[in-house]
Amino acid sequence: MGGKNKQRTKGNLRPSSSGRAAELLAKERGTVPGFIGFGTSQSDLGYVPAIQGAEEVDSLVDADFRMVLRKLSKRDVTTKLKAMQEFGTMCKEREAEVVKGVLPYWPRIYCKISLDHDRRVREATQQSFEQLILKVKKHLAPYLKSIMGYWLIAQCDTYSPAASAAKVAFEKAFPLSKQPEALVFCKDEILNVRSAFFELISAFCQHLPEVVKAEAPRVCPAVLLSIDDSDAAVCPALWEAVLYTITTIEDCWSHVNARKGVLPKLWTVLREGGRGLATVIYPNLLPFISKVPPDVVEPKLEYFRVFFSSIIQGLSNERTIASPSESSAIITAFMECLCFAVLQKGEDQSQIHQMLICDQLIPFVSAVLKDPKLQSGPLFYQTAEVLSSWEAKAELFNDDGTDEVFQKLLSDFWGHLLKMCILHVDRLDADPKLLFAISGMLEILHNPKSAMKPSNRKSLKIRFTDEDEFERNTESRKFMEVRNGDSEIQADLQQTSHLRKEPLENLVCNLAELSIVYVNEQKSEQHLNFLSALLNTFSSNRVFQVLLEQGNNVSPAQAESQNEVKAHNRSPSVQFLYLNLITWLKEDWRKDTHFLVDILYSVLHCCNNNDERKVILDDLVKMDLKWVIFLQIIQKACSGTTKLSLVSDWLKGDTLGERLVMLADDLCHLGLKPRAASSGSASSERWTLLSLVLSQHVKSESLIGETFVERIIDKLQAALSKAKDLSEAGDTEPSVSFICDVASSFFSSVKGCLLMPSSEDLLLTIFQLCAQRQDATHLSDVLVCKLKHTWMSGVNSLVHQLQGTQSNFLFKAALWVKNQVQSSSLDVKRLQVLISAVSDLLLKLMEADGQSGCLVRAYVEHVTPNKIEWGKLHESLCSEWMHKPLLEGRLSMNCEPLGSSVNLCGTTKLPGHLCTSALLSKIVLLQLKNHVVHGDHDSERKKIDNIIAELLYSLQWIEELENPPYLLLEYLHMLEEMHITYEEFSTLSSTANLQQTIFDRSEEHGRLWSLTMAKVIRAENAVSWERKELFKTAEGFLPLTEGRLHTLQCLSSFLTEEEKRELVFHCVAKLMTCTQTELSSTDGAFGCLSILNSCLKDRSIDCDHLLPAVLKIIISWKNDNDDSFLFSCSLKEASAQLLGFNIELMRYLPLLLKYSAAPLADNEWDFLMCSMLAWLETTSESRLLYHIPLVQIFACVSCDLASALSTYFEAAAPYSTANLPKNLVSEWKEFFSEGIHNLLLPLLVKITGETKNASEGSFQNSVLSSLGEALTYISKDQFLNHKLPPKFVAGQKTNLPDKLQTLLNTLCPLLLFRARPVQVSVYHMLHKLMPELPKFDDEDLKSYGDEEEELALSPPAALMSILATQELLLENILECIPVGEFAVIQPLSDEFCLVLGYLLTWKLTLAFFKAASSQLRVLYSQYLRRTKSLNKLLYHLFRLMPENPVFSGPTSEVPNKDTKTFFTEELRLDVKGTGMLSSQIPHLACSVYHITLKDLPAMVRLWWNSCEKRVFNVVDKFTSKYVSSVLSSQEIASVQTSTQLFNGMTVKARSAAREVIATYSVDDIFIELIIQLPSNYPLGSITVESGKRVGVAVQQWRNWMLQLSTYLTHQNGSIMEGLSLWKNNVDKRFEGVEDCMICFSVIHGSNYSLPKKACRTCKKKFHSACLYKWFSSSNKSTCPLCRETFL
Repeated sequence: MGGKNKQRTKGNLRPSSSGRAAELLAKERGTVPGFIGFGTSQSDLGYVPAIQGAEEVDSLVDADFRMVLRKLSKRDVTTKLKAMQEFGTMCKEREAEVVKGVLPYWPRIYCKISLDHDRRVREATQQSFEQLILKVKKHLAPYLKSIMGYWLIAQCDTYSPAASAAKVAFEKAFPLSKQPEALVFCKDEILNVRSAFFELISAFCQHLPEVVKAEAPRVCPAVLLSIDDSDAAVCPALWEAVLYTITTIEDCWSHVNARKGVLPKLWTVLREGGRGLATVIYPNLLPFISKVPPDVVEPKLEYFRVFFSSIIQGLSNERTIASPSESSAIITAFMECLCFAVLQKGEDQSQIHQMLICDQLIPFVSAVLKDPKLQSGPLFYQTAEVLSSWEAKAELFNDDGTDEVFQKLLSDFWGHLLKMCILHVDRLDADPKLLFAISGMLEILHNPKSAMKPSNRKSLKIRFTDEDEFERNTESRKFMEVRNGDSEIQADLQQTSHLRKEPLENLVCNLAELSIVYVNEQKSEQHLNFLSALLNTFSSNRVFQVLLEQGNNVSPAQAESQNEVKAHNRSPSVQFLYLNLITWLKEDWRKDTHFLVDILYSVLHCCNNNDERKVILDDLVKMDLKWVIFLQIIQKACSGTTKLSLVSDWLKGDTLGERLVMLADDLCHLGLKPRAASSGSASSERWTLLSLVLSQHVKSESLIGETFVERIIDKLQAALSKAKDLSEAGDTEPSVSFICDVASSFFSSVKGCLLMPSSEDLLLTIFQLCAQRQDATHLSDVLVCKLKHTWMSGVNSLVHQLQGTQSNFLFKAALWVKNQVQSSSLDVKRLQVLISAVSDLLLKLMEADGQSGCLVRAYVEHVTPNKIEWGKLHESLCSEWMHKPLLEGRLSMNCEPLGSSVNLCGTTKLPGHLCTSALLSKIVLLQLKNHVVHGDHDSERKKIDNIIAELLYSLQWIEELENPPYLLLEYLHMLEEMHITYEEFSTLSSTANLQQTIFDRSEEHGRLWSLTMAKVIRAENAVSWERKELFKTAEGFLPLTEGRLHTLQCLSSFLTEEEKRELVFHCVAKLMTCTQTELSSTDGAFGCLSILNSCLKDRSIDCDHLLPAVLKIIISWKNDNDDSFLFSCSLKEASAQLLGFNIELMRYLPLLLKYSAAPLADNEWDFLMCSMLAWLETTSESRLLYHIPLVQIFACVSCDLASALSTYFEAAAPYSTANLPKNLVSEWKEFFSEGIHNLLLPLLVKITGETKNASEGSFQNSVLSSLGEALTYISKDQFLNHKLPPKFVAGQKTNLPDKLQTLLNTLCPLLLFRARPVQVSVYHMLHKLMPELPKFDDEDLKSYGDEEEELALSPPAALMSILATQELLLENILECIPVGEFAVIQPLSDEFCLVLGYLLTWKLTLAFFKAASSQLRVLYSQYLRRTKSLNKLLYHLFRLMPENPVFSGPTSEVPNKDTKTFFTEELRLDVKGTGMLSSQIPHLACSVYHITLKDLPAMVRLWWNSCEKRVFNVVDKFTSKYVSSVLSSQEIASVQTSTQLFNGMTVKARSAAREVIATYSVDDIFIELIIQLPSNYPLGSITVESGKRVGVAVQQWRNWMLQLSTYLTHQNGSIMEGLSLWKNNVDKRFEGVEDCMICFSVIHGSNYSLPKKACRTCKKKFHSACLYKWFSSSNKSTCPLCRETFL
């Protein structure tokens, strides 16, 4: 590429791609293609290598050879001669490999230069070629074919030296024995030379006839004696040369022996069917025999006999029969030559004619009839044409008697044809195919135009010399000139010729008579079929009369019918119908009745008029005939106008119509009847019949009467309606499928059919079936697809037929869809199917040209609910949506909410509003996407905005539900899949008007519309001026209504600071002027407080100075009218308005505490705290009224106020309390705080005792949330001084005081309560108690003596009994999940509460364990080991912890310092904190595992080592990856920050090396121990390494290291605790206490006891636990040292 003048790299022989292609072609073909070289003309040698510019090709040719080859391309003769001589010399002298390089280019040069005009050049070429052959030898073979033809021609060179040189070269190349093989190898190329020879002869005959005549003695034998040449390449040229030769050379036959040399060869070729060349040879036979002289063909009779016999024999050749073109050529030649032979005159003409008909034509016809492959050939058509020619000559009177000759010829033909046909027909085992061929032949002879001729190609017919005069007289008869021209004229002539009609009819009558005999006597089916075919072509009363005469043996049962026919109708055809045909039609065993129906049409054809035909057909309808017969009658009528005209009156008649209506009714009832059993094929035929009569139209008219069409459609529609209600899917499928086929055909083929009411009803029913879910219709997928195609086809026809008229289908379909979506009877799947069907319908409507907008608009109007219906749909929505916004304070109400109170948990049907809004939104989406918004644009846009607003209303309703059921989540997923989203609508059109629409509805109705408005504004992220358009001014919302109040509440978070300030000022001003009667009204204090609370919620305005003023106003209200404040009373009689007012008051007070900068006065604090307690007392007294929404909110808000005050005083800093009134904090702690918890703790117990389950997200749960949060602020002292009623459990072992035990027995069971707020709040309360409990077991510890072994002590029994219950329940949930696989727990489900309670119980247990002393821990851990509770916990934890416990942010394969996991982040268990519920269980499980590893490392290590290999690896990998680093860091940090002091021991830590170094020194002894934490700490063993040591014996040193390792491995505590134990052990050693001689330690490694059991013999002391193991393992009771019996 690029740069012709670029310097070529040395040695680069790589050719270009074109060069390589040229080489490849040269090697494969032996020559280089013409388009490469100097040029492509044949005169230009164009030596290739030098021209190609391909280095690789050039490299194959020696440079000297390359120069010589270039010279050979020159025009100068001398240059070429010298170059050729030089080439020969070089071939002789050079090496063979060098010469081989020339071979690819030699053939082209040789083929050209061997024919050079200069003889010397030709001679030199052959001589050089000889030298080339001698050098390359067998390597010439690949190029042999390219040169063989020219080489052979060269051997025949007119210049003898050149020819001799070529022969010598040939002999040198091929020895005599090899020459035939070489010629065979190149036969194609050689034959091309022979073909050229005969072409040359033909050319000489045309242009130089004198030369040919002069050379006749040599030309004639060369041509004529080659007549049997069977080479395909030579044959066309040969026969052309033959014809030219016998035409040009008059005496050609004198130069050959025709009888011995030419004709025998011809007969051989003909007997062999032309040897595969019939299409070439046979068209030349007629001109050939026409030129054979009379003396050659004498005697003519024998000559023609041999000629035609040879042709017939050739036709029987298998190869010929297999080829239609070959056989057609033979047949055509036979008929042409036959016509020629018939025209030959002479004395033996009659004998020749007799021979041609009897011995040649008839056998030839017979042969063709017998072979199915030949039956479709041209013989019968050509026979018909020949007969027409003969008939014309026979009818034309002539003096020479020619007419009589041809009359005799025709008579002989028909006579022999009859005999031949009878010979084939008059057999019981007659071949059906042969009979069919005979009937087809007779049909063609009767009327050639009735069937398609085998070739439509126009070919000129041979005109014979003897016919010249006849042709001139009948010049207008074109059928003699053109075979396929004017076929109608031929047919007319044939039909009018009596010479054809009479013998043909006689022949048919004879064959029919013969056939009916076989039918009647032998029940021959093939003869009956043959008879049907005959009657189909020759339906005349004469034929039927013959049939009647032969079939007069009528049974007695038919006598009456026969008489009736003879009395009323004497037509033979009708008599045959009643006497014979009906009998055959009634035969049940007969499967094929098509041919009988053909006979019926033959009868009808012979009838006089349509009335007679109608009577006959009506009689057939009344008979018990199979329906398939009528199906075939109608099918054949629809196939052509002739047959249709015969039955048209009958089709329109009442008899058939009524019967078809009955058929439709029967079919529908039969198919829809439960477990109906019917013949599948018979049923299919009947359905096909119905489909045919409904869908087939002629000239825009139905086949049957319009009335009957409507009645049949009614039957189908009624049947489909019943199918919708049947439950047996298998029973309805076939009938529905057939009805579907019928309807589809009817809708698609009948114009205007859907304007009939019955058709529209049928279309509606099919649409309804498709628009319902399959579990309702019980139809298969395939059938539903079929139904869908049917109704869409119908709608497609409908929209193109309406043309401005109204459609009942669209109206009814819209009403049905409307009822479906409003009935609240649909689940998501059914709604999805319905929406899909409606979408398909609308898309079809949109395809209507010019009226799509009108159709769609009308349909949408019918589907869309009116204002009243929308109102009912709003009311049908469950009022549960109000819980969340009312509790969160986003909305405020002073009246009981309206709406449905249906429990959504168990519902399986979608509310009507959701279904309606989804459907209409999908319709709007389609309209917007397809730009189908016509008519009044503003009006249309308003309707669209209303629909989108209703959808957003539905979505907001779902969003406000606390725990929407799965049904609604599935509904949301469906909307996403269908792209029915606000974002989609926003992209398709402007939403400015939509915002205004929703704002107007919010201002009018409030409630959910206001929340919807806020969501839209948030989604749109509207700028200030757009919000200003909605907000306008505060005065614009006066007077306040519920709608305006809710609108302002929801708008508050979007207002600017200035707008909010204006609103707050207005509210405060209004509050100052409120009268007592206006306190609880919406336009009074209640409304203003609600707005004020909403504006203060996010602290975005500066109005702190106004807050105390509002408090003063509230206090003034209290002083003026105490009844408006619901203090210390029951809410049973309280009005909703008062409840709403008090709720807003309680909501305001926490905001006051939070945002007020000015200090409150004493009386204000008193009002605040006293009001809080008074409201709590009201809450406590009204617990039975919590089912009332506003009472529930009252309870929640009052508890929230208590929590707010608790938070305020708990978080109050010392400097801030200085600003508070004196004794306020103490009053709070001593009176008010205690008062709160004395009210709320019993209230919690009462509520949970009355309600066992509050997990469904009801308001009850909300009360428990607020109540539980308030209780979390209870102090430990207040908790211990509770006033709960005593509660004890029989048989419960406990050391706890009664009050403490009562607390545990009361609260621990609440860990099983199915409400998260209760569980979390109880956990927080009990967690404060856990550190106080272990001390009560210390007395038991003192009482335990050393005699007992393997002692165990239970943690608090109340906690353990709950744990046991939880373990049983949890096992059922998690047992099927393998350890290590993460179990997803659905938030707030029953399983969630169970797992939460279980994990919280363990957190409490672990907190209790950590608070215990080391001695007690041993006893508690022994209890956990015995009960295997800890093992169960660990197995469950590895099902509840996620595989990748990342807390937030992107996941990381290997945790780094920046990665937050559930182990690095502390778990916050807030009572109301439900934001991350999905991760709460996993996080809690990780927290429990972390604490377990930290506080019970030895027990976890023991469990891990006992696990199976898979679990072992899972635990090790997870702990090493996520926990070990955290625990190691915490252990190191605890050592570094520890304040524990040891006398004589110092402890240091190295965080980088994860090491702890302990240095112990006493007197002259100095010991340094290095404690190394493993990578999988605490699962792996802690290693203790030696540091510096002074004054300690090696053995003692080793014992101490072993003891420290034992303590750290087996104690359930921290490293510091292990070091403390070890130090105590060493201290005891130095104090003189002797080691136990079993464990060699002073302090026991697990129970920390001293050696106390002494042997009476040796006086050595042992640990009790060590002795127990010694006695157990040795099965002896002897002392380990002295071996004396231990007493």
